[in-house]
Amino acid sequence: MLNLMAMVLAALALLVATPLQAQVYKFVDDKGIVNYTNIAPPAGQDFQVLRFPCYAADPKCRSVSWEKVALNTQSYLSEIQQAALATGVDQALIRAIIHAESAYQSDAVSPKGAQGLMQLMPQTAKMLQVSDPFNPAKNIDGGARYLADLLLQFDGDVTLAAAAYNAGPGAVEKYGGVPPYEETREYVRRVNILNKRYSAAGG
Repeated sequence: MLNLMAMVLAALALLVATPLQAQVYKFVDDKGIVNYTNIAPPAGQDFQVLRFPCYAADPKCRSVSWEKVALNTQSYLSEIQQAALATGVDQALIRAIIHAESAYQSDAVSPKGAQGLMQLMPQTAKMLQVSDPFNPAKNIDGGARYLADLLLQFDGDVTLAAAAYNAGPGAVEKYGGVPPYEETREYVRRVNILNKRYSAAGG
């Protein structure tokens, strides 16, 4: 019983400590011990993938240390580069939005119905003519175009554009700045931290 309790506590600790790793591997080793890890098991090892998305609106993610969480500078390289070239939006900002919104999970669906890497709401995807929001290239292209429109609307102010991406441009205009919504203020803080870090890391 003590060993079982220790394993459960260890698993919970791992999940709390790494909420943005997108997935945790569970497997039983040759000694019969259940393992939980964010490192892929050895080749040939049977395993399960446990996924723990960190959505922009998820209050459980607000305790994450965004200054220290691991960055992802390799996923969707060509898709992000193409979207940046097409829209003029900095690659670091696109990555910051993806990281903040879905933790790079292309099949993510939030409790509010936002879809894909950049968490496009169905009506926004329709407006942007994104036919498949779960297709990484189409989602990133649509999200970057929407972000470019918001940056143009708010004179290049990344903070206001991020606030509008989360709460809608109408809310930003109504309050003359970042709306007084807890979720939006946390989202803006998250995006600004990630944007600076991705910029320092070369996008």
